[in-house]
Amino acid sequence: MEKHTPTPLEDFLFDLRGYLVLENAVEPQLLDELNGAIDALPPLGYGEWLGNAQRRDYTASTGLEIHNCVELGTPFEKLIDHPGWIEYVRHYCGEEQSYVQGLFIDECMLSVREAGGHHPVHSGGFRGALRGAYHYNHGVFRCGQCNIILALTDVGPGDGSTMVIPGSHKSNFPHPNAGDYSKLDRMDNLEGAVELYLKKGDALLFVDGLMHGGGSRTNPGQRRVTIFRYGASWGSTRYGYHYSQALLDRLTPEQRKILQPIAPLRPPQPEG
Repeated sequence: MEKHTPTPLEDFLFDLRGYLVLENAVEPQLLDELNGAIDALPPLGYGEWLGNAQRRDYTASTGLEIHNCVELGTPFEKLIDHPGWIEYVRHYCGEEQSYVQGLFIDECMLSVREAGGHHPVHSGGFRGALRGAYHYNHGVFRCGQCNIILALTDVGPGDGSTMVIPGSHKSNFPHPNAGDYSKLDRMDNLEGAVELYLKKGDALLFVDGLMHGGGSRTNPGQRRVTIFRYGASWGSTRYGYHYSQALLDRLTPEQRKILQPIAPLRPPQPEG
């Protein structure tokens, strides 16, 4: 695929709403490879490792979530710098036109959610962490983190779609009805929240400071997505995951630089 680049209209809409839907971001063959890899996964309990990836569900309601999913095989590695979105995240959170421009993957996971599952509302501009904050200054975007949610299945009504409150990345006030994240509040009936439906292969891009969560899945079957969180090159992984040397060795230089933008600097080792 050719690399897609943001248009002036998309810049306007991203600034206004805090999100974009990138249609047909990933080719059908790669989607088949990703779903095939998921079908072949062994059963995993919470906290259990599969190589250098780990099951780490956020809550009991979010479903299967495997963190560090780039370690799950070649199909997941292809998402690191996928042309369907890589230029978008470089533009919005890659510190363009600065001495530290570049990207880093803060977090990457596979999420498989079944009936009854949801993800509580979180984030928002009010007292938000700088790590996920939205900024546009002096003609450049300076977002702390941008997320790419890739739909591996169709996500429509009743499928537990991602929900957002458009424009909330700039909010100066807390949502009076959002409650506390620790209370596991659902977004389904939250004033101002909208469901963002995706076709298989579409990607949702949004600044992490946008209020977001996952609506309740009421349909049978599974909602399958990957979530890649990109940030500036000087960041570090949220939970301290590291990448195996075997993975780093087989990546392209461009991919390796995203996972490890600043290689360890050590003194020369004595010979012998």
